[in-house]
Amino acid sequence: MQTMTARDTDAYLDALLTAKRRAASSYFDQHILRDTERGYIAIDEGDYAWLTEEMIESIVLTIPGEVIDEY
Repeated sequence: MQTMTARDTDAYLDALLTAKRRAASSYFDQHILRDTERGYIAIDEGDYAWLTEEMIESIVLTIPGEVIDEY
C-alpha cells in the first residue's frame, strides 16, 4: 500500500487546481501525472503530439477540457 506524504498531498492539490483551471478554457483534456521528482504535475494533452507510454501509465486523474466548438 502506498501512502501520501504531506508534500505529495500539496503537490497533488496544486496539480488538481491547475488542471481544473486549464480545463475551463481548453479543448484538451488535462491530466495529473505522478512524477518521481515533483510528486504530481498537471499537463495539457494539447501540448503534446502524443503521450508516451510512460506518461500514460503515470496518469492518476483526467479532467476533460470544457471548451466545445459545437453550437
